Amino acid sequence: MMMWSNFFMQEEDRRRAAVGRRRAQGQQNLGLTPELEGKIKLVLLLAAVGATLAVLSVGTEFWVEFNTYKTNGSSVCEAAHMGLWKVCIKRLWQADVPASRETCGPAELPGEANCTYFKFFTTGENARIFQRTTKKEVNLAAAVIAVLSLTAMALGCLCVIMVLSKGAEFLLRLGAGCFGLSGLLLLVSLEVFRHSVRALLQGASLTLPQPDTPPAPRLTYEYSWSLGCSVGAGLILLLGGVCFLLLSLPSWPWRSLCPKRGDPTT
Repeated sequence: MMMWSNFFMQEEDRRRAAVGRRRAQGQQNLGLTPELEGKIKLVLLLAAVGATLAVLSVGTEFWVEFNTYKTNGSSVCEAAHMGLWKVCIKRLWQADVPASRETCGPAELPGEANCTYFKFFTTGENARIFQRTTKKEVNLAAAVIAVLSLTAMALGCLCVIMVLSKGAEFLLRLGAGCFGLSGLLLLVSLEVFRHSVRALLQGASLTLPQPDTPPAPRLTYEYSWSLGCSVGAGLILLLGGVCFLLLSLPSWPWRSLCPKRGDPTT
């Protein structure tokens, strides 16, 4: 009787060991290979650089600078810099402005700054900058598209993290689409913002000037470093999306086109 019980116990142990080996092999087949995991981490690092630049550019207000011309006999001049969310008007000392410049600036110089958030996000009012009126519809569109870009970027990061932590390789294509969409939306936001700048320059009051109101000053404008960060972020996110898409494709087409050395099929 003891012999039969030992026999059945040994058979049960063998069966459990076989089931454990099959489960381990199945999990290993479903998981990522070390080579693929390393490539995904490398592309994720590239996408993280683009995400950092995107957050930095969207959160700062140095997208464009407006400079007035210097006036003779005055010790101060005015400049402004604007982003998606607020505008800062600065009074600069002309002694600090380079003598070679005909206009006031750059806006990074120390001076008295008056920064205000745009009211068209809350009350729907247009802003006035150097007696020129913004076109709130265009500014709102640029800001909303930028926020959608950051949302798609966050979803892409979440998908790639799920791929690395859970082995859900099917989410890699979704992450690639999110990163590509994020970069495209950020570039579209830049183009919409450019249109808002042009609309602002043409937005001088068309009403007859009052006797005690000076005319709108002449302005020049130049795009600043925040917009450059946005361009770089958009291109990097697009590149990251393309790289993730290539990594999500089956390996056999590339293996047939680029066989390894020593492959018996060559």
